Amino acid sequence: MLPLERQKNIVKYVQKQKATTIAELANYFDVHEATIRRDINLLVKDKQLIRTHGGVMINDDVDSEPSFHKRTSLQFEEKIRIGQKAADLINDGENIIIDSGTTTLHIANAIKDKKNLTVITNDINIAATLRSSPAIKVIVTGGILFPDSFMLNGMITDEVLQSLHVHKAFIGTPALHHRKGLTHFDEYLVSAKRGMIRAAKKVIAVADHTKIGNVSLHKVADLKQVHDIITGKYAEKLDLRSFTDQGIRLHFA
Repeated sequence: MLPLERQKNIVKYVQKQKATTIAELANYFDVHEATIRRDINLLVKDKQLIRTHGGVMINDDVDSEPSFHKRTSLQFEEKIRIGQKAADLINDGENIIIDSGTTTLHIANAIKDKKNLTVITNDINIAATLRSSPAIKVIVTGGILFPDSFMLNGMITDEVLQSLHVHKAFIGTPALHHRKGLTHFDEYLVSAKRGMIRAAKKVIAVADHTKIGNVSLHKVADLKQVHDIITGKYAEKLDLRSFTDQGIRLHFA
């Protein structure tokens, strides 16, 4: 196997395992450990892998997201299923928060026929989706409008959220890690998400399977603040015991 081909396969192997050792890689690819170390040095330099004690892990640091328009098409079918699964956890008569995002938008689509709901959101798209549902009261937080995504954020958003007490909050996130919890690359968006979490009796994180295991710069919440995670069925192939060991209920869509 040529070095470039082996290095590509090393990245694929580590992506599947999340973390591994030099010895394990050498055994798997049937080469000397010195060869694997040279490959890893190049992959670490290229920021595809992160070196750990005795091995490597995938570099899943998240420092940005694609545009809102592009994100609406990514993992589209999976996000629809996540929205439907979230709707199954919502009872008629509840007060809920739905965070802004391309995944949470599908929750709004899935709950149009619910009865006597109050939905608080910082997303104009979500509010518009629910505008024709007569049995759902929609409260928009207000705040500064992000024209590319129709999200509302800022001081006004935070002040409204501080005054609320709801049954459930559905929180979107670009990064969900079994040790680091919910994190985000944009510090300006963290405060509203924290406010939603504080306002809710039950916190439900919604994220497609590509977000699982990712870490970003700013802490939003520890996993002890999260009760349920809804993700795609492809995440079942990942080792998620660290989530369930912390008492979190996993739902696969």
